[in-house]
Amino acid sequence: MELSLPSRLWWNYVEEDLRELLEASQVLINKVETWEEKFHDYSFVVFPAAKAYEGFLKKLFLDLGFITEEEYYGKRFRVGKALNPNLEKELRHESVYDKIVHFCQGRELADRLWETWKEGRNLVFHWFPKEKNALTFIEAKARVQTIVESMDAAFKECKIKKRPNGNQTAV
Repeated sequence: MELSLPSRLWWNYVEEDLRELLEASQVLINKVETWEEKFHDYSFVVFPAAKAYEGFLKKLFLDLGFITEEEYYGKRFRVGKALNPNLEKELRHESVYDKIVHFCQGRELADRLWETWKEGRNLVFHWFPKEKNALTFIEAKARVQTIVESMDAAFKECKIKKRPNGNQTAV
């Protein structure tokens, strides 16, 4: 599976460390496919892409004005909390989900970003006694693909434009 990462419209929008993380997942996909050794869980293939997805979302939220620089650079902002469509009423002022719904005039992108977060990060990173959430190699590859496709959708829907200096920003 080739993700064609450098050809993605958002490739130059994200910082180099995020590009390296996405490339790491691509390398893992290519290498693990050739290994004779088999594993019970291939979550490790998804980890770098999930981390890059978090960075991408934080940058997007900052550029769209959905979070402050203090939240972006700080240690307290939680993407999962901000994207959760079921956030408690008293915490709704922290909801980026609601801001995306308003910005895009619909729930489609907000729901997609949330589902990708939940499936590609939360269920991959966390362990619960009755929910093992082990991923087959095929499932791991699919999660990475979903992360990349959700980044594509967010970049397109949020109308990221190139600045005159060649950098990209949200409009």
